[in-house]
Amino acid sequence: MLVANLALYAVSWYLTQGLASAELNAAPAMGGIDSRVLIRLGAKYGPLMIAGQWWRLVTAVFLHAGLLHIVMNLWCLFDLGPAVESLFSTAKFLFFYLVAGVAGFVVSFLWSPFGVSIGASGAILGLIGALIGASLHHGQLGRDMRSQLWRWVIYILIFGLFFAADNAAHIGGLAAGFLLGYLVPEGEPTTRASETLWNTLALLSVLTIAGSFALMALQLSQPGR
Repeated sequence: MLVANLALYAVSWYLTQGLASAELNAAPAMGGIDSRVLIRLGAKYGPLMIAGQWWRLVTAVFLHAGLLHIVMNLWCLFDLGPAVESLFSTAKFLFFYLVAGVAGFVVSFLWSPFGVSIGASGAILGLIGALIGASLHHGQLGRDMRSQLWRWVIYILIFGLFFAADNAAHIGGLAAGFLLGYLVPEGEPTTRASETLWNTLALLSVLTIAGSFALMALQLSQPGR
């Protein structure tokens, strides 16, 4: 996930520099990405989603608006991702990340259908939500962990208010992650059937991500659309 986010940021930064050069304008400061580039690369953007480009619910999770945006999100992912992966499993982590990210942008679309939104924050809030949900099964240890995790949530939401981030996506991702963390058993699958199920869900998650970016690349190659 770290590599995918970095790769998409590099592509969007390169395209932003090219666009600024073609228009003889200065590129956005602090590694900022032109909003037109973000829309072309798959940002959540209601008019195009209504037209059938629902894959944007996936691609938007991997796009970022600037250097500070991606650094903050990858720092959180680097800190929280291994905790979720070790508590549940790699297959469950992949599924949680995708479902929370998509759920966040579904809520964002319902709240602001014509706004442009991008970022991994909804998926990351989903990881926090999963840990909060799982903590309900762990008594006093869980209560101590929840107090730390809720601080993360508060910090991110406050940051979102001050920097006009998409708190609708944050809340949607958090809620989806909480439900998954509470309902899905922790640890590696314990039966052959559950192992097959989670491996299949993880594979479908990867294929969904790959397919969404394939559709993005297809429309990117058609400049008239």
